[in-house]
Amino acid sequence: MTTNFFKESPFKTLISFHKLIETLEQIAGTDVDYRSNYAKALLAEIAPFPEFRTGIENLNLIPENETLIKHLLADLFPTALTNNEIKAVTIPFQNFTFNYSDRFKKIINNAGSQFDMAIRDFDEHHFYIMSCTLILNEFYGQKIDFSKPLFYDIPNKEGIMNQYRILYNGDFIEIIPTKKAPEISQDDIDLLMDNYDNIALWKEKFPVESWILKGFGILILFDSTTESAISKLKGNLLKPDKEPITFYENFESIFRSIFKIADLRIGLVFYNEEEEKFVKPSFSDHSINSFILPIEEEVDCKSTLLGCFIENILKNQKPLIISNVEKFALVSGNERFAKHLLEQNVHSCIFAPIISNGIILGVLELVSSSPRELNSINASKLDLVLPFLIDTMERYNTDMQNKVEAVIQREYTSIHPSVYWKFKKEALKYFQTSNPNKDYIFKEIVFKEVYPLYGQIDIKGSSDHRNETVKEDLKNQLNMLLQIFKNQNSNANLILLEQRKFELQSLHKQLESPLKADTEQQIQLYIENEIHPILKNTKTNSDGELLEKKYFESLDEKTGLFYQSRKKFDNALSIINKKLAAVLDKKQIEAQNIYPHYFERFKTDGVEHNLYIGASITPTKAFDTMYLHNLRLWQLQTLCEMELKHHQLKSSLPYVLDVTSLILVFSSPISIRFRMDEKRFDIDGTYNARYEVVKKRIDKANIKGTKERITEKEKITIVYSHNAEKTEYLNYIKFLQFKKILEPTIEQFEVEELQGVSGLKAIRVKVKNDDRVNLKNYSYQDLLDELN
Repeated sequence: MTTNFFKESPFKTLISFHKLIETLEQIAGTDVDYRSNYAKALLAEIAPFPEFRTGIENLNLIPENETLIKHLLADLFPTALTNNEIKAVTIPFQNFTFNYSDRFKKIINNAGSQFDMAIRDFDEHHFYIMSCTLILNEFYGQKIDFSKPLFYDIPNKEGIMNQYRILYNGDFIEIIPTKKAPEISQDDIDLLMDNYDNIALWKEKFPVESWILKGFGILILFDSTTESAISKLKGNLLKPDKEPITFYENFESIFRSIFKIADLRIGLVFYNEEEEKFVKPSFSDHSINSFILPIEEEVDCKSTLLGCFIENILKNQKPLIISNVEKFALVSGNERFAKHLLEQNVHSCIFAPIISNGIILGVLELVSSSPRELNSINASKLDLVLPFLIDTMERYNTDMQNKVEAVIQREYTSIHPSVYWKFKKEALKYFQTSNPNKDYIFKEIVFKEVYPLYGQIDIKGSSDHRNETVKEDLKNQLNMLLQIFKNQNSNANLILLEQRKFELQSLHKQLESPLKADTEQQIQLYIENEIHPILKNTKTNSDGELLEKKYFESLDEKTGLFYQSRKKFDNALSIINKKLAAVLDKKQIEAQNIYPHYFERFKTDGVEHNLYIGASITPTKAFDTMYLHNLRLWQLQTLCEMELKHHQLKSSLPYVLDVTSLILVFSSPISIRFRMDEKRFDIDGTYNARYEVVKKRIDKANIKGTKERITEKEKITIVYSHNAEKTEYLNYIKFLQFKKILEPTIEQFEVEELQGVSGLKAIRVKVKNDDRVNLKNYSYQDLLDELN
């Protein structure tokens, strides 16, 4: 073990036994002969070494006179206690020790020759400040408490890290100022108290080696391994992380220190009471294992594997303690569970339920590869750690419940951040009532005078594409079945086979006509009930067997039908929706910076979105129609970007699909109300119903007097009612044409009359399909600047 001094210190250190020698001189002058003679003899022995009194600077003098120093310190280090006390001579806070008790020597030897003893989490800054506080307390009469616990981490011969708390006895130390020591005033002391981190200030008031530390200290250690390990465990369990609970690499070593078992391993499983299953923790890091579930993600409590495990853990809520797994297999009769453990080199183990208010949250697993290492005696140590694990598991469950609720909110019943404040306000009112659980009537959430913006990017002809892929898969399936029937064994029932072949051909011919709503289901039921039984119960030749094998491998597991063409369509639709929704979500974050507003989007055969902007949604910020214009321009640019994104995707899609884009302009403010039964916002009042009717019918509308749809691939259609809206959007379009985002041609036409709606008009313009298009976000102010 090496000796390390901190390089800089306010002290010039002189190891001296002068106070001890002065005590011996007093004893030598007493009338008690045996004490007087002993003191005189010892004083005579150290007389040749004046440095023992004046101060030792050459540290080599200490090991050279090890025996003499031991005799000198005999009263302070009683021989009778040397195997019990962990004690040595030291300089406070320095990593320098000598004259060890026998127990201390044993601890150091077991740590190994490479071990370097240093105080845990103690650096030069701490050392310098603590040394200065010694001076302030001893010389200036201050009562500064800087006594943070100090520890040595020392491994034993098995490699288990033990923690030892450090205590100092400073009775034999004297602090003396030198000429270099500045005078310290009360103002200086007050300044130092407010500047712990300013090491330069401390060195200014207490220059390096400006004081003399003369004498020696006594270092006393006591084993606080268990207490320190529990403290570390608690700190790790409470440590904030991305996951509510994370088991760190040193987690296992903490338990090894507590149980003093070098090969101790730990595991954990959760208990799902609703499904009566043990479940492996779903942490982001997988540093924790389970010996109940080494491979599987979960196991049913009714599994025969667990046997008496269930009896102890679930019924009795007691730990299952097996000190010898091999013997347990013979005595208990549950050989399967014992074999399950032995295969993982588990020869002794403790499975302890983590229980809160009578409910089992999970099971802590402690295992060892040695028999009898874990037993009913040391199992009592779990009482020290289980309370912290219970708190952590409860916190994990609460965090997980909050996460689940957040996902449900986000994916199913989202409360957008822009309107969350009003829901929160109403919820707080509920809790602020004298009896919040009794007959409280929740106030409806309504936002008045808000401007709506609606847009969509839709898959062109998605229903036709879907029907065509279904027909193609059904035709391929029927063709393959007909081919299989041609290879059927001639000994089979030829009349039945001919009948089925005729029926299959009839179904195939039926698919030449437009697909009816129930055609797919009829064919599916026919194949399952009439064809598959024949294939499974009729022998055929080798070619037929290969065809049948290929046929059944081609079936979709869920539907029992061919799913090749439809799968390509579904995958293409999914890719388009995902990519376009990602663009919209990213752009929406930017849009909220224009003015906070309510936003929702939906994935159908495409992506559609609703926006509502107005003072009632954001009452803390003044509203101006300029924000509405900005948002309208943002919406048009966003659809341009989504169109361009689809164009870039198109060549890589498994099934070619085109998209059309639509914007509905509605300039009259409306009210929206949160529907409690549907858990979503909807238009409030019959006078606002026209907007909702137009939204639902407009995308299938035709140009007035034609059979042509108002929407067309690679183009954006803007539907409006008033000339002011037309003027506004023509300005946007011309601006984006100038910025080379839209093509020069602008189409204008009337929209056919819809049921209950008339007088609509539309503008249609094509998006440039050019990778060089600059998709910079332009604001309404940019437009005004360009117009001016």
